[in-house]
Amino acid sequence: MAKLRNKTAGILNFSDYKKWYFKLFYVLLILILLFIVFISVVPPLWVLISGFKEPSELFSPKFSFFPEHFKFSKLLSAWNRLNVGKYYLNSVIVVAGSVASAVLFNGLMAYVISVLKPFGHKIIYVLLLMTMMIPAITNMKTLLGNIVKLGLMQSYLPLWLSYGANVFYVVLFKTYFDSIPQPLIEAARLDGASSWQIFTKIIFPLSLPIAMVVSIFTVNASWSDFLLPFLVITDPDKQTLMVRIYRVNMNPPSGMTQDQILLLIGLSIIPVLILFGIFQRQITDSVATTGIKE
Repeated sequence: MAKLRNKTAGILNFSDYKKWYFKLFYVLLILILLFIVFISVVPPLWVLISGFKEPSELFSPKFSFFPEHFKFSKLLSAWNRLNVGKYYLNSVIVVAGSVASAVLFNGLMAYVISVLKPFGHKIIYVLLLMTMMIPAITNMKTLLGNIVKLGLMQSYLPLWLSYGANVFYVVLFKTYFDSIPQPLIEAARLDGASSWQIFTKIIFPLSLPIAMVVSIFTVNASWSDFLLPFLVITDPDKQTLMVRIYRVNMNPPSGMTQDQILLLIGLSIIPVLILFGIFQRQITDSVATTGIKE
């Protein structure tokens, strides 16, 4: 019985739950979490559901969360009319290149700092951390100038590199690499493995959980971003879905109604919601345990 009283579950002991003020704290905490869930889930859900309403329902003084009739044919009609598939494909291309860039380049940088440890690696790491204090928007003018000088306008390459280059991902990879047992690396070196072989055959296979987390973060960032694709890609045939939504909203095609625009917005958020719903356990577990050594 004494062991049960001393056992803890988070910040509270099991015996604390018998006290009324701890019960009140617990109830308040649950209410706060439910409120956070509400404000996080309801807005995108409302946008998606409102897309199925008729235009008269959207501007009706009588508020209704759900439409009177769900017409799923409106979804197919909006998809075909706006040629959403093409812009979906463009966004997928941007996402795929960004994920490959984020995993490869950030993983290699972290590998050099964590495993190879060349002279001055600690200074390099500190300098990388200091760049996290610089707002990304302050570098936008310089970035665009370099893109123009290199002749990379209308190219997806700047998007891939921009979304992939993230110091936060380097920190995640390095922290995870630090937890890999050193005897494995030393044994590989004794067997004559090169640094590249150690990375590709030992370090990276053991780091698939954190690589998946970095990939999910990169997917979310590259899929949802608007500003950089808007500035770099002006060719209508190469624009991403987010840029297309903006242009449709600013200059709707003839006969297009507000409910169709809402459907287009709803279609844009579905992939991210599905991705997070499938991998939310891996995201929370990997981030929470990154850096904890056995």
